[in-house]
Amino acid sequence: MANSRKRLGESELIRQYFAPLCHPDMSFGLSDDAAFLRCDTDQQLVLTKDMLVADVHFFADDDPALIARKALRVNLSDLASKGAEPLGYLLGLGLPASWDEDWLKNFCEGLRLDQECFAFPLIGGDTVKSPERLTLSITAFGQVPRSKTILRMNAAVGEAVYVTGTIGDSALGLLVRREPDQYPSVAAADRAFLKDRFLLPQPRLSCRELIRKFATASMDISDGLIGDAQKMSGAARKALLLDSDSVPLSPSARAMIGSSTDLHEIALTGGDDYELLFCARPEDHEPLMAEAHSLGIPLSRIGRVAEGAGVRLLDSAGQDIALSHGSSYEHF
Repeated sequence: MANSRKRLGESELIRQYFAPLCHPDMSFGLSDDAAFLRCDTDQQLVLTKDMLVADVHFFADDDPALIARKALRVNLSDLASKGAEPLGYLLGLGLPASWDEDWLKNFCEGLRLDQECFAFPLIGGDTVKSPERLTLSITAFGQVPRSKTILRMNAAVGEAVYVTGTIGDSALGLLVRREPDQYPSVAAADRAFLKDRFLLPQPRLSCRELIRKFATASMDISDGLIGDAQKMSGAARKALLLDSDSVPLSPSARAMIGSSTDLHEIALTGGDDYELLFCARPEDHEPLMAEAHSLGIPLSRIGRVAEGAGVRLLDSAGQDIALSHGSSYEHF
């Protein structure tokens, strides 16, 4: 059966599938070993890189178009957290022995859809044989004004802490994707919503001007709200005090959490939200919320920055909530 799969050599694979995705003025149809990326004179480049591995970040039998789109979107989320305008990306693609041309065609269609959606062209990359499983590496390029370098370490005492969207949907969606029959009391529509949040994250690129205007420190939430808040805390050498009741949950997440109290902790610590976590000055709260509303961006104030270290999750009485299963997703 494996011998019947359609195969192309590397050069033909690049010519037929990846060269049409490229920006002609930056990568010259992938006819060279390097791309040339121009940047406006008053801008600085923002670079980020994420790797995705089959059965670690996605399931090997997921729709290849969704795999491709997720790979792009997790990098776009990093650019969004810095208020950056996307410019283009490099693709590293390690194909396992099981690939065929139909799979590759669908994968590239997913790339094309999101390239058009986010004005984010392919500008180069590399393809190799991966002996064990599919591996993807995206290096994303964006630009932001030189005066806007928004780093985690910038968080300052007294600032408010915000998140976009809702938290925990993807972590719960992973459970649904992994064990589809495990939660029969949760409505099918809620399970479908949560699974979609895992399979196809929504990078908050519409927030980039808001981030540039108001955020002092910013990052995206990829390894769980609590764990990523700890990263910001460590970089800034400040404490982040988070109000558990203020953390926004979708109706579907609330429905699933209602079936098991342990799931609330998973929602707070699980990965792949790809929402934005940022700080802003308290005097900017009203104009910040007004601008978010005008842009149609769900935004919640969930805490504040204080002297000290680490993250404290607080209940309605201001008492610490202990977490029993760790604070975030860890690769190692």
